[in-house]
Amino acid sequence: MRIIWLGHSGFRIEIEEAVLLVDPWLAGNPMFPAARRAEALAGATHVVLTHGHGDHSADAVAIARELSVPVVGIYDLITWLQARDGVEGIGFNKGGTVELGGARLTMVNACHSSSVSGEGGPVYAGSEAGYMLAGEGHVVYLSGDTDIMADMGWMGEYHRPDIGILSCGGHFTMDMARAAFAARKYFAFNTVIPCHYRTFPLLAQDARVLQAGLPGVEVVEPQVLEAITFGPIG
Repeated sequence: MRIIWLGHSGFRIEIEEAVLLVDPWLAGNPMFPAARRAEALAGATHVVLTHGHGDHSADAVAIARELSVPVVGIYDLITWLQARDGVEGIGFNKGGTVELGGARLTMVNACHSSSVSGEGGPVYAGSEAGYMLAGEGHVVYLSGDTDIMADMGWMGEYHRPDIGILSCGGHFTMDMARAAFAARKYFAFNTVIPCHYRTFPLLAQDARVLQAGLPGVEVVEPQVLEAITFGPIG
């Protein structure tokens, strides 16, 4: 399995027979090198969205059309994109699981908001969500944009993720200290990868606080388009 950061909250995850583009905000993302767009998209099989905000979903339709792949996410948002833009979609809801190229993606709760820009202001875009992604013997928790939730208790106990991709830049999501607390209290991660940081001055610029708060856990500060590789288990 390879996890490749696309900047901000975007990831390319190569797992089983799937290549998932999770919240792939590329155009206008100050972290992403535009000249390497083709490399980021090559061979992708699905676009996965956690919620409707533009820094997560703005490029979803264009990428799905270009690659002829489905957009995957919460039912309300996906059916709206299907009706508005004619893209192929896989809409489901919290507690549901879909199989994507041999990997299993389960939607779980998040605590944030979800909207898209409309002429009169924000337009409801379905509920925000996170995911548990299982394959190759690993379970990856994709927190999406969220604060700490008591739900993390049962999510950690039931799904037992060994890898956490956690939004922790602060202001719009958990900050580094809150993410470290959540990871210690609710999960038993071997590896944590921070995201939703470094993009703008308003957000955290490094993960030192997260690293200090998680002794014994490998906290990997991702670099854009550099693969973090995990061998298969079992």
